[in-house]
Amino acid sequence: MSGPGARERMLGRLRAAAPAAPPDVAALDRMIDQHYVPATVSTPPAASLADMLERVMSAVQANVMRAGPGEWPTLLAEKIAAHGVRRLVLDPASREGAALSSVLPASVQTLGFDRPLEQWKGELFDSVDAGFTVARSGIAATGTLILAPDRGSPRTVSLVPPLHIALIYADSLHANMHAAVRAERWGEGMPSNLVMVSGPSKTSDIQQTLAYGAHGPRWMWVIIVDGARPQGEWK
Repeated sequence: MSGPGARERMLGRLRAAAPAAPPDVAALDRMIDQHYVPATVSTPPAASLADMLERVMSAVQANVMRAGPGEWPTLLAEKIAAHGVRRLVLDPASREGAALSSVLPASVQTLGFDRPLEQWKGELFDSVDAGFTVARSGIAATGTLILAPDRGSPRTVSLVPPLHIALIYADSLHANMHAAVRAERWGEGMPSNLVMVSGPSKTSDIQQTLAYGAHGPRWMWVIIVDGARPQGEWK
């Protein structure tokens, strides 16, 4: 009789290596907390986290701007017009979308994501210049924006147009990933879909030649609002 085949031998090794008891999740959580506690026991002020986010995101070719709560719409509208944007997707029902729409010049047409993607996919891919999103929060250490897509601003808005414009409030920034998970209580129920963005889309070939825009936006603008997010809103 022949011995076990390659498949059986592999499965046998996996079974032998499997732990006899399920892992102690609570103990694992405590170990992770102990690792990060020194870095999070004293939360840096929002301004320091904003400075870090700006520095890290600028290093990966994101265009980062700073503005106050009443200043950002006009600043952003001027840059959008100067960039030559003609069609901009945003959520007109959001506070930030309405604020930006109210100061854009007539040369910029705003579009809401109010149709199924299948009905205007060609238009979206071929004629929309930019998408505007509002970040739920951000991670300063890695220069990462956390987006929570919804019906008015699905993830397509941040992935398809060649220019992604994202707004983030300084007081929504976390020092690191661990702080974000704890502060937002992801363990008690994560949103069904989170998108993490750390700059414009980029890729490199076998020779490590870096190219932007191959799998998403070629440009990314980030405007950090040095003020508090409106109460009661994630977005």
